[in-house]
Amino acid sequence: MRPISRRDFLKLSALALGGLAFTPFLPEITEFEDVNLVRVATKSVSVYRGPTDQSLIVGTWNRDELVNVYAEITADEPKYNPVWYRVWGGYMHRARLQRVKIHYNQPLTVVPETGLLAEVTVPYSQAYHNSPLDGWQTTYRLYYGSVHWIVAVEPGPDGQPWYRILDELDEATYHAPAIHLRPISPEEIAPISPDVPLEKKRIEVALNTQTLTCYEYDQVVFQTNISSGIAGLSGAGGASTNTPASNFNIIVKMPSKHMGEANLAAGIDDYVLPGVPWCSFFTEEGHAFHGTYWHDNFGVPMSHGCVNMRIEEA
Repeated sequence: MRPISRRDFLKLSALALGGLAFTPFLPEITEFEDVNLVRVATKSVSVYRGPTDQSLIVGTWNRDELVNVYAEITADEPKYNPVWYRVWGGYMHRARLQRVKIHYNQPLTVVPETGLLAEVTVPYSQAYHNSPLDGWQTTYRLYYGSVHWIVAVEPGPDGQPWYRILDELDEATYHAPAIHLRPISPEEIAPISPDVPLEKKRIEVALNTQTLTCYEYDQVVFQTNISSGIAGLSGAGGASTNTPASNFNIIVKMPSKHMGEANLAAGIDDYVLPGVPWCSFFTEEGHAFHGTYWHDNFGVPMSHGCVNMRIEEA
């Protein structure tokens, strides 16, 4: 694949930011730029006449559809997550909806040889794999808030600047529109409270209340609700989906991790989670604290054993 010259880049950048509505390779999301949006993050979510699941179902939205939110309502149920969204025709509970925004980015002219982390800033970006035999083929969808390693900027299937992404799970590469990804600066991933010794920091997770508390010098500095593993299920290879209860140390931190299967031909309903952000692994079996872009149902177990957190809190 040929590199982009400076002349080509300037031409392509103007096209990328000025012709968004005219390329078949971008999802049709430009009309939603100035409204409050949620993305349906599961196969389907029902619309109820009132803010309760005992109300009449009056509609359904399907995976990855974008819904305009008119208001946020705090209802009586469920107690752990009582927030509902008023939408066209009724109300949707936020459990399986992801709050999203739309922000387009100026593409970089060059990516350092070491690569860069970049965050998806649109509801989703359809990635493509360039096969020598079959040409450009769709692969994963990259979701809002997910983080990926970009290793090059190259012409995409529409001739505009796309970033080549390296997937650490199987070292496959694929491409996504550069305007959909925001490069992350080193300052954004600098350690928190670097002057506090490691032995004076700790995280406590209360599985019975689904809460997480961070301490420095035995003083609470942060607290939130989380989603731990669903008890009694079997994960990959028959492994338990319980979150283990014990004392652990953080083994390794990864700003981006592909979880689930590695399959470039996977469908959007398969268990494929590229770019899971801000992972801190605490067992050799792969249990981690990490950001979550596939639900907003914190306060109740939802995971395969990890500790799910809001992306901005992970």
